[in-house]
Amino acid sequence: MKSLRITSLMVGLAGLATVSSCTNDHLIDAQIPETNKEPTSASIQGNVFEPALVEATDARIAQLKLPAGFKIAKFADKLGKPRMLAVSPAGNVYVTSREAGTVTLLIDSDADGKADQNQVVANLKAVHGITIHEGKMYLVTVKEVYRADINSNGTLGTLQQLINNLPDGGQHPNRTIDFGPDGLMYLTVGSTCNACAEPNAENATILRANPDGSGRIIFASGLRNTIGFDWHPQTGELYGLDHGIDWLGDEQQKEELNQIKPGAFYGWPYIYGDGAYNPHPRPMGDTTYAQILAKTTLPSYSYEAHAAPMGLIFYTATYFPAEYQNDAFATMRGSWNRTKPSGYKVVRVHFENGKPVRIDDFVTGFLVDNNRAQFGRPVGITTMPDGSLLFTDDNNGVIYRVSYQK
Repeated sequence: MKSLRITSLMVGLAGLATVSSCTNDHLIDAQIPETNKEPTSASIQGNVFEPALVEATDARIAQLKLPAGFKIAKFADKLGKPRMLAVSPAGNVYVTSREAGTVTLLIDSDADGKADQNQVVANLKAVHGITIHEGKMYLVTVKEVYRADINSNGTLGTLQQLINNLPDGGQHPNRTIDFGPDGLMYLTVGSTCNACAEPNAENATILRANPDGSGRIIFASGLRNTIGFDWHPQTGELYGLDHGIDWLGDEQQKEELNQIKPGAFYGWPYIYGDGAYNPHPRPMGDTTYAQILAKTTLPSYSYEAHAAPMGLIFYTATYFPAEYQNDAFATMRGSWNRTKPSGYKVVRVHFENGKPVRIDDFVTGFLVDNNRAQFGRPVGITTMPDGSLLFTDDNNGVIYRVSYQK
């Protein structure tokens, strides 16, 4: 039997919440036996706080903080709720809007760091993930994958459906897509719930398929909701940022940076963090927590709970200082399930000898008014051909560009 102590204020497990009469955070013991032959007893509580949304004014953007030498400015705005990004070798920027069901082409024709052309090039309900592979555009909705030729002017040819039977979305419908060094298609499929036994084995996974959508397999499982993922440019190893379970308290479950290995299982919904037992749901049948833990691959690194990681890219350009090469950038959209906000920023993931060693702030300041308000929730992130970074904010409809002045 394991014991744990959790800071708390409101209870919620597997999407079912009950309100506690407590008015202050306190420490509560939880007893979690290995099997259901003994009772499970846990009082797990958490907070809800969402900062108010305010406008992305010039004055607020001017107070954003970045390391010395870096600058940030709007690349484009008035885009509704932009999500994921892709950039062609010619520098054409494509952004999806799940809410509007659109893919928009943005062009900076005079190379001044701001888009001056804006055109919707695809209409596709609930489109989210986007990537470019061998000169073709790939798009993913909740259940479908499409491919299209990219015309010389940046517009798209006819969308060809490759897959039409991805699992239902449920709580996590935000599919993402990319191609690995092996030339194969990788798709993220989140869980339908906060914590539950999924009836469809393809939920809470990363899938792999051929470029035409055939030969689909489960590449890795036990991943609650991995949206951002990329391959280390030196080792070729795949890393992904997984969203932790909600309603386990302000400081749990921490967000996980996992090295995603073929056939590996990452613990969800039974094991979280460095081997902690989730009180509910319990393992089914005679399976014990210890048995599940024994087959669980634990995180390579952890980050603040509820920060909501969205995009992850390794930096390989030469525009930023040399020490940034082969590190990663990640967007943290921001919390709602804790007292003090976490996330609402872009971070840098430092790698040494091919392994993550720490995570530092890179763009901060979207939280204002003593953390009572925010004007940016970063989501998609990509690199421009010149080496600058772009990332989206899906609250105020902005794409930001991060540049560097030597």
